Amino acid sequence: MYSKEILPELRIRWKKIQDAMKEQGTEALLLTSSVNLYYASGRVFNGFAFFTSDEEPVFFVRRPFGFLAGTLYYIRKPEEMVAQLTSLNRFPQTNIALEADSLSYTEYNRLASLFPEIEKRNGTPLIREVRAVKSDYELEKMRESGRRHDAMYSHVSAVFEEGMTDLEMSSELEYIGRQLGNLGLFRIFGSSMETYTGSVLAGDNADNPSPYDFSMGGEGIDPSLPMGANGTVLRPGMSLMIDLGGNFNGYMTDMSRTFAIHKINNPLAIEAHRLSVAIQEAIKIMAKPGVAVKDLYAVALEMVKEKNLEAYFMGHNQQAAFIGHGVGIEINELPVITPRSQHLLKVGMTFALEPKFVIPGVGAVGVENTFAVHQEGVEQLTNFPEDLQELF
Repeated sequence: MYSKEILPELRIRWKKIQDAMKEQGTEALLLTSSVNLYYASGRVFNGFAFFTSDEEPVFFVRRPFGFLAGTLYYIRKPEEMVAQLTSLNRFPQTNIALEADSLSYTEYNRLASLFPEIEKRNGTPLIREVRAVKSDYELEKMRESGRRHDAMYSHVSAVFEEGMTDLEMSSELEYIGRQLGNLGLFRIFGSSMETYTGSVLAGDNADNPSPYDFSMGGEGIDPSLPMGANGTVLRPGMSLMIDLGGNFNGYMTDMSRTFAIHKINNPLAIEAHRLSVAIQEAIKIMAKPGVAVKDLYAVALEMVKEKNLEAYFMGHNQQAAFIGHGVGIEINELPVITPRSQHLLKVGMTFALEPKFVIPGVGAVGVENTFAVHQEGVEQLTNFPEDLQELF
């Protein structure tokens, strides 16, 4: 199932899962989604990972064939797990947690029926909390993603041509990203969000509301995916916000940068961009283990109110209710930086901070970066220049 090289890392992850299970009194946990199977085994496969609180996990694989390592059984259907768990004396007696937030109604009921006499719990919150705190191995993966993400954005000026559209800019950068090793997959938790690699927003297209729970919208090029670039021609005076995901090794970074087409002369837009950077700098100083996530939001909002820019903060026609989010294997992990969050920052958490503004007649301005929390403060993982760069 897993290579010898990654086994020490996997043991760290298994212990974190098992410690959380013990804390919550969860006897067994069955992981089923690609994201969590990747976390538990180091690769994506079709099947299941079964955990108890004190033994190595059992992997049940439907496909592909060829795995050799670990406690592993090939199965054709989930019902075959019952006999194997019984023979291993692992069949749960009191409760089992399933990924209720990720399974379909049919899938959930099928798996629940395998354990008819015991309590069923929702294991999704447990595994999401575990994954919110990264190991040193995971942080290095994200550093590498950040370095390649920076390299992708460094091509924006060279790619820009007079009269090009936002969609053409997006396509050029997506190609460059693929050349740099971008996997092209934007993993998202939940059923209410979808996108293609991220968004490139030019001018007032940034003010087009989105049905998705992203910070910015965009009309898109078809109603079947109303998000991002819509074919707007890049004209002088517009802003161009590039918010393309970096996923070069299974662990993502999130970064936004704002460019000016020729020059932005709108004082409000210039002030808002400077404020975005200032908010980021204030939160970088404040963000340490034990700090309440909601307090980060409060500081940002206070700075926005001081400049009377509330009407443009996190959107204009439609405003987002957060200024950041956890990031890792998925782009929207815990914690979410909202005024109602109950999370406290912990060593190993990683989050994207995106205090953005939409200025009518100009477009979106601001920055977004990915950070890792350490004992002494935060480490910035995306480091492309943050000034309002002009494109000619």
